[in-house]
Amino acid sequence: MKINFTYSEICSITKGRSLTEHSNPVLTSISFDTRKIVQGQDTLFFALIGDFRNGHLFIQEAFSKGVRFFVISQEIDVALYPEAAFILVENSLWALQEIAKTHREKFSFPMVAITGSVGKTMVKEWAYHFLSPKLRVIRSPKSFNSQLGVALSLLELHENCDVALIEVGISKPNEMARLQEIIQPTIGIFTAFGSAHQENFDSKESHLEEKLTLFSECLKTYYHSSIELNSRQISEINGIEIYPDILDEYKKNISIDDKVSLHNLEIALQIAHEFSIPETQISAKISSLPRLALRMETFEGINGNTIINDTYNLDFDALTQSLEYQYSLAKMRQRYVIIGLDDESLVKKEDVDKLILPFHPDKVIYIDSDSEVDHIENSVILIKGTRKADMHRVARQYRLKNHKTFLEIDLNHIRNNLGVYKGYLKPKTKILAMVKSNSYGSGTEKMAAFYEQQGVDYLGVAYVDEGVELRKQGITTPILVMNAEEDGFEDCIAFNLEPAIYSFEQLDQFIKELIFLDKTDYPIHLKVNTGMMRLGFEVSEISQVMEILQAQPEVKIKSVYSHLADSDNSKELEFTNIQIKRFEKAWMKIQEYINYPFDRHILNSEGVSRFPDAQYEMVRLGIGIYGYSSNPEFKKKIQPAISWNSSISQIKKIRKGESVGYGRAFIADSEMQIAVIPVGYADGFRRSLSNGKGSVFILDKCCKVLGRVCMDMIMVDITEVDCLPGTPVEIIGKNQTMEQFASKMDTIPYEVMTSFSKRVHRVYVM
Repeated sequence: MKINFTYSEICSITKGRSLTEHSNPVLTSISFDTRKIVQGQDTLFFALIGDFRNGHLFIQEAFSKGVRFFVISQEIDVALYPEAAFILVENSLWALQEIAKTHREKFSFPMVAITGSVGKTMVKEWAYHFLSPKLRVIRSPKSFNSQLGVALSLLELHENCDVALIEVGISKPNEMARLQEIIQPTIGIFTAFGSAHQENFDSKESHLEEKLTLFSECLKTYYHSSIELNSRQISEINGIEIYPDILDEYKKNISIDDKVSLHNLEIALQIAHEFSIPETQISAKISSLPRLALRMETFEGINGNTIINDTYNLDFDALTQSLEYQYSLAKMRQRYVIIGLDDESLVKKEDVDKLILPFHPDKVIYIDSDSEVDHIENSVILIKGTRKADMHRVARQYRLKNHKTFLEIDLNHIRNNLGVYKGYLKPKTKILAMVKSNSYGSGTEKMAAFYEQQGVDYLGVAYVDEGVELRKQGITTPILVMNAEEDGFEDCIAFNLEPAIYSFEQLDQFIKELIFLDKTDYPIHLKVNTGMMRLGFEVSEISQVMEILQAQPEVKIKSVYSHLADSDNSKELEFTNIQIKRFEKAWMKIQEYINYPFDRHILNSEGVSRFPDAQYEMVRLGIGIYGYSSNPEFKKKIQPAISWNSSISQIKKIRKGESVGYGRAFIADSEMQIAVIPVGYADGFRRSLSNGKGSVFILDKCCKVLGRVCMDMIMVDITEVDCLPGTPVEIIGKNQTMEQFASKMDTIPYEVMTSFSKRVHRVYVM
């Protein structure tokens, strides 16, 4: 959150007393969580006191991170913090709210306040969808609607804005008046009124009156027709009722059909009309409503089931919405409702039964996290329960070697190659070592441990399960997952893996998982497409991505990266330079939106030697670490680290006219000797190497493949070689390099290495 107040202005706004004499610097940012402090300079730290945490206990940590300006509500020994300035206030949260209020008063554009028992976030996000890009909209981050969250949302306001959408939530009496005072909304939106948090109020009526306080000074307040207000209440809030017929002219473009979403769409459309959004824009956008990162998800499950996973809480209003959604989704299919109650919520069972009864599901099942659920198939299953009931585990239940041939990995050569690369890098440039695809065939766990010992800064894997295995093996180095898929998000978070985010859908799904797990500031790596035309956001989409990220406190950018398509082409460098320029445009755009540092990386192994000015904060090294490069000068400095070996299983004499192997593809034209070697296409020795195209070396002599390569064996001509069963066989090594072998296979070293079967034994040489 950015501010622009001097120290003395802060004292005046908060009505605080400065405990120390200090100069009058301009403070530009606010912090209340030491975990999120990157650079403490010019930061104002608020020591907030919550139900479970006292911010005063973290002053020392904030001070150690460079913070020198503090707002406190408890007396402390200021002598412990030389050069620091402290402002003592009655209540730190109130002081922060006063800062937010003063900041808000700098702006005169429309301020739309959205509240209601349910639907606030969906209405806000869909309204944003309709209003932009015609209007420049700033909106609350996803979950920022509390006393603290609203203040933080207001601090996001800036002059380059046409309208603000502020989400507001309360749970206790006397909270709304305070929020109304600091927001000062000009337009009100009342989405729904239900029983959420009603237990904290004297009556349903007092709860409603508390909600309406938000709209007391609004020029107009739109409220849904499902909310019952009397004439006095309507007059006091300048109320305008929203009717369902607002959808009539758009029905042909609407793809949703559940009651809950239609209810929220009616409200979002009213906001669009309020700001005179053209009908053509509304019609175009209504067919592409974003799937929001809310707490309910639907996925295809095992046994032909569709699963509605709404295991965030057992709020009755939310349960009603989930049941309505299940009913609309099921059509003719059976409906099962699985409810999890923890010990504290068992008293709600009777009320839950009454709520479910009108929907007439085929079966209601009450379980705990250890229960076995009846076999269910081809049904729509709603899974609902409290966090403590651990129902997400129930939901997860429904979600759809060693032989004579061996690889030798020379770790000394790899260590040398790492040193060569480091010689091309600036002292502070980090190295990410790729260990995907079984670390290019060399063994993921072993290589990851080796890289960790060598001080590599990051490891890169293709999929979540690869990273999970590394964590299980005790690897603690940060791990970037290049192709994190939805099914692996839970494990990704559980094992502290950092996903590459490359599409809007993937971003939405990952945020959804983080919301469920109550995670914030989770590190992600944005991938940008600069010309590879593979995974990645387009440069033109960066602004849209950043608008989403600004509204999602669940994630934080750890790095931005792209992939070079032609870095090994020494004859044509222009395309790579174009990619680098596009990448610079992307990260510079990102820098406009966030005020914390992030890493940048675009260079791969080949790029390091050819484009030294583009190394930024990190480079990614893959096959180059193993000693393979298309750069002749660079190749002289690195050493091949992989050799592939076997031994002779059996020797046979072949008479003239006899055939060898499947299909009798080879017929001997004279008497000869062959050796049978236990390697085949199941090991990575491709079938295309049949009939003399491929060869091995035995006692330094080239021996061609005879006939077809089998799954587990090849036969080679050893007529001119004096050898015995058990004699070593070189497949890749000093006589036949990786590049030469790959050329015979009509491919590249990458494919050869990643084709090595896991059943091929690995030997590591130090």
